[in-house]
Amino acid sequence: MRRHIVCLSFDYDAVSSWIVNGRTTPTLMSRGEFGEVGTERVLDLLKEYDIPATWFVPGVTIESYPRTSGMIAEAGHEIGHHGWSHIPPASLSFAEEQDQLALGNEAIERLCGRKAIGYRSPSWDLSAHSVDLLLEQGFKYDSSMMGNDYTPYFARTGDVIHPDARVDFGPPSQLIEMPISWSTDDFPHFEYVRSKTSVLPGLRSTEDVLNNWLGDFEYLRRKMDWGVLTYTCHPFCIGRGHRMLMLEELIRSLIAGGAVFMTMADAATEFTNRISE
Repeated sequence: MRRHIVCLSFDYDAVSSWIVNGRTTPTLMSRGEFGEVGTERVLDLLKEYDIPATWFVPGVTIESYPRTSGMIAEAGHEIGHHGWSHIPPASLSFAEEQDQLALGNEAIERLCGRKAIGYRSPSWDLSAHSVDLLLEQGFKYDSSMMGNDYTPYFARTGDVIHPDARVDFGPPSQLIEMPISWSTDDFPHFEYVRSKTSVLPGLRSTEDVLNNWLGDFEYLRRKMDWGVLTYTCHPFCIGRGHRMLMLEELIRSLIAGGAVFMTMADAATEFTNRISE
């Protein structure tokens, strides 16, 4: 049976990603604050089309924006772990990463009565310890790596990278990897970010991005009997008017193409059921 799954995922960073980078001037903070506006618009759109989604929410967002975080939970969407304060795990010690995972899950449990089973690392940058820590804390899946595009797989642990660049690959773990890509993430396409040393130009045409995103689904539909395609959006980015129109057109086109919309947790479960048959 042919079945093409789409997971719409939303990283509700709000102001957290600006704060951890030391960018706390009022204008930069206001860009994150727009995430509240965007979240309400996205929730309305998902409700209109009756689509379940997965929201990765840092603990500090839950604490700082309880109203809109509560709206996500009340709408019945999956809430995944996105760190406590949006610090990339690769920059943390083992103990610090462990604490961030525990603090973030405590906030999620206060919000919706249960801990997250899915994790997405801030800035998609895992540490050498992340897979082991996620398993230790009871996570079922991660969504931070890019080793495939349509097929979930089991994340490895214990890779050894030698000084001469040889790699001894470790064994697969029990942690399901739900792969992602920068190409199906709204931030690099749309956000204009200027620093003293670099510029992320962003501000691309929604028509170009929509064509790329639909092309990824079309390849899945034509070439594979089963697969999962994950799109990643940020409310403060996708929530702008013309981008919301793009998101709605994406949804309408995916529906017309036969996409099956699921939370990432449900898609991970379907993957494990398929390979155990």
